[in-house]
Amino acid sequence: MSKYNFDQIIERKGTYAIKTDVLKERYGRDDLIPLWVADMDFASPVEIAEAIIERAKHGIFGYTMPSQSYYDAIINWLYNSHKWNIEQEWISFIPGIVKGIAFAIDCFTNNKDKIIIQPPVYHPFRIVPTMHEREVVDNPLVLKAEQYEMDFDGLKSLIEPSCKVLILCNPHNPGGRAWTKQELSDLADICYDNNILVISDEIHSDLVFDGHKHIPFASVSEKAAQTSITFMAPSKTFNIAGIVSSFSVIPNKEIREIFYNYLHRSELQEGHIFAYLATEVAYTKGDEWLKEVKAYIKENIKYADDFLKKNIPQIKAIIPQASFLLWLDCRELNLPQSELVSLFVNDAKLALNDGTMFGEGGEGFMRMNMGSPRSIIEQAFANLAKAINK
Repeated sequence: MSKYNFDQIIERKGTYAIKTDVLKERYGRDDLIPLWVADMDFASPVEIAEAIIERAKHGIFGYTMPSQSYYDAIINWLYNSHKWNIEQEWISFIPGIVKGIAFAIDCFTNNKDKIIIQPPVYHPFRIVPTMHEREVVDNPLVLKAEQYEMDFDGLKSLIEPSCKVLILCNPHNPGGRAWTKQELSDLADICYDNNILVISDEIHSDLVFDGHKHIPFASVSEKAAQTSITFMAPSKTFNIAGIVSSFSVIPNKEIREIFYNYLHRSELQEGHIFAYLATEVAYTKGDEWLKEVKAYIKENIKYADDFLKKNIPQIKAIIPQASFLLWLDCRELNLPQSELVSLFVNDAKLALNDGTMFGEGGEGFMRMNMGSPRSIIEQAFANLAKAINK
């Protein structure tokens, strides 16, 4: 019997949660089931909360350094979970992965350089470089047999000397692909040979389902290790995004020194007291919770897939190999994107992510967060079926 109650509905309205408290601003109405922002509606592991409460009892919240046990927790987790053997000096705290991507772009490129992304993909990959006045170059993924693949021939054809960075989503968001070692190795060869820095966002790395595995980009070959920065965090895994507990791992000494000196100049590498604590507790005491939450999410996804096949065959679920995000292929509804979004928001009363925000290949799609109690997921699909039948 599970010691965790993922069926429990925890009210988040009024807690300043982005997921619930900006619906009116973002969607024009607040009577929606919020299944958009990529955090879960499950209580985080109680061990994390207990550790924070116990530390808070001390009463003094001064400047805090990372402990040896903090570093050991990360090193052991990455080895035990992903067979990636890293060294302590490779690690640095960063105040968020999107911020880390911005720092890396600012550090290693100038406004004449180009940044390669693989859409449809997490929208900050486009937004951040654009706001830094870099040109974004698309190398779209290819959807085959309801799973995405990288277009290596397309990548080779678009590379030119001004292409300095490729931002990789590993595992992929929103498509849910857990890239294979061969795919990552092929990508590493191309980027290394063309002097392109790979920024690998691996925030969903611990949410890979049975039958698949996460392979850190930097672990696949020496070329990958020597041409990459990896960003990771326990935040998506253990539902602690608000604590801000991200970190980077950089094997290449030259890249590491340049980037970490960049961080040090503005003290961006300094974490806060609960970031270090939450990370350590998550990686040392969170195994059982993670195992159970993945099983629960997987059943949510199965429910969604079964429901769609039986009741709304015009919508197909791209079954994720990783993450709690479900990419819905709604193209057979033959609706313009604005009408598709209105169907979900105004008719089904659901707040999802518009597929076009993820760039080329997103039209006709919607992204749905499956990290909620089963009853909420069931209600969401009942609303959707009713709206479409109407």
